[in-house]
Amino acid sequence: MNDNPRFVSTLTRNTLALILAGGRGTRLKNLTDWRAKPAVPFGGKFRIVDFTLSNCVNSGVRRIGVVTQYKAQSLIRHIQRGWSFLDGRFKEFVELLPAQQRTDEETWYQGTADAVFQNLDIIREHNPNYVLILGGDHIYKMDYGRILAEHAEKQADLTIACLEVPLKDASAFGVMAVDEDWRITGFTEKPAHPEPIPGKPGYALVSMGIYVFNAKLLYEQLILDHDLEDSSHDFGKDVIPRMVASSARVYAHRFQNSCVNMILDAPYWRDVGTVDAYWEANINLTTVTPDLNLYDEDWPIWTYQEQLPPAKFVFDDDHRRGQALDSMVSGGCIISGATIRCSLLFSNVQVREYSTIEDSVILPDVHIDKHVRLRRVIVEKGCRIPENTEIGFHPEQDKQRFHITDNGITLVVPEMLNQHVHHTR
Repeated sequence: MNDNPRFVSTLTRNTLALILAGGRGTRLKNLTDWRAKPAVPFGGKFRIVDFTLSNCVNSGVRRIGVVTQYKAQSLIRHIQRGWSFLDGRFKEFVELLPAQQRTDEETWYQGTADAVFQNLDIIREHNPNYVLILGGDHIYKMDYGRILAEHAEKQADLTIACLEVPLKDASAFGVMAVDEDWRITGFTEKPAHPEPIPGKPGYALVSMGIYVFNAKLLYEQLILDHDLEDSSHDFGKDVIPRMVASSARVYAHRFQNSCVNMILDAPYWRDVGTVDAYWEANINLTTVTPDLNLYDEDWPIWTYQEQLPPAKFVFDDDHRRGQALDSMVSGGCIISGATIRCSLLFSNVQVREYSTIEDSVILPDVHIDKHVRLRRVIVEKGCRIPENTEIGFHPEQDKQRFHITDNGITLVVPEMLNQHVHHTR
């Protein structure tokens, strides 16, 4: 199904993508104290939102609105710096849509449907045939051209991308039931007792929060939803169940039919919304054959490219050898007589002599002094780790200063070290 990497057509050109990027992502704890979840760094040089944006550009969907709300400054700055290469002369753009109380009521976005409703005038101005609604906070590679083609072929009113997940995890999603044509017959948002897929008792079919709407029908549904006082103005809780209950043609699209770079027939899709999941997805990139392919030239991940010198490793004495093993090290890093193992270092990280870093994720602009030992640690952007510090070896001691997850990952941010970093991260 995925031999041809792109499915660019008049369908993709007549589509407007809206990326809902206003969420805080509270389960990421201190990583979202100063930024929205889509702006959290990922994979050594990217931000989470880059994956959704790259999917749009690579799919030929090049009219994109990014809807922002919570602590959006670092996200806005990243998009302005890194995503201004689309050409307005060809009606290609990435447009920022901050919550600006555009409707009569003086409220911020009340839910996912309300976030789109409050931008209806802007959407109408672009006059798309289809509106592709996406989240900005998942890591995956998907050809949106394929879901658009399937949507048009089935003459659907709404198509929802879906994924099979273990039943025990399904309560975190919208769970759907489908008939043999993949038409959705039932949709329940975050049910306590999810229904399994017929014939696959351990799994449920869940929504990925990726929707293709016929534009005119979307306008009607949003206006209808806006006028209902008892609605929470959310796609998963209100709009979609209402459409499924009516006679609307609502279909499910299987993610494996549009996933790019399948790994052994399994599509890669990660919600890096907890500290443990975030650590695991980053560390997985350092393995010999990671689940996510960042090296595919046919489906590149685009981002803001800072101009940095190459990574540098210095000293070759016993106990003072600058080296990185089974690791990813980004531009601007200097490893000065230190050992890095199974770790991911973002840009501009400096590690001084006699230090060892294992199984750790070090965000940009971190300075690690001499004789430091870190194990299973995430270090936030801009931290300065003082000489002789040990983190990840004495959980009881670490708990008094840092955040430790159930899986034993330690999160370190400047405030925990009594340091103040004057930027939006």
